[in-house]
Amino acid sequence: MIKILVTLFAGFSLATQIFKENTIVPKPESAAMVRMDTVKKDSETGLVTDKNLYMVKAQCTSCHSSKLILQNRFTRDGWKQKIRWMQANHNLWDLGETEKQVLDYLEKYYAPEATVARREPLKNIKWYKLEEKR
Repeated sequence: MIKILVTLFAGFSLATQIFKENTIVPKPESAAMVRMDTVKKDSETGLVTDKNLYMVKAQCTSCHSSKLILQNRFTRDGWKQKIRWMQANHNLWDLGETEKQVLDYLEKYYAPEATVARREPLKNIKWYKLEEKR
């Protein structure tokens, strides 16, 4: 009777260990994805609610739809270049002191997202000739 109980207990322990090893544990989402999925959005524009949102709405959406912001991702410098381009080509006014607030907001929420890419190509590879055995 004791042998049967020991055998059953050992079998149960082994089955539990196998189950744990084969269980798929979901990987946590990246911080950026969690942040963008959990932030509050402005119902009027779809932009992320923030202390600088009012300034962005005043400076940007008076000329174009917020969708133009939502569909783009630029670095801070990239957003600044877009502002300069709009000033040169579309009569956008000088943002003055508010430009920093607008750029802070755009950089924080609409910067390029990190993506998984291929590794860098190998360097300094020592090649050798394969000899065919006959």
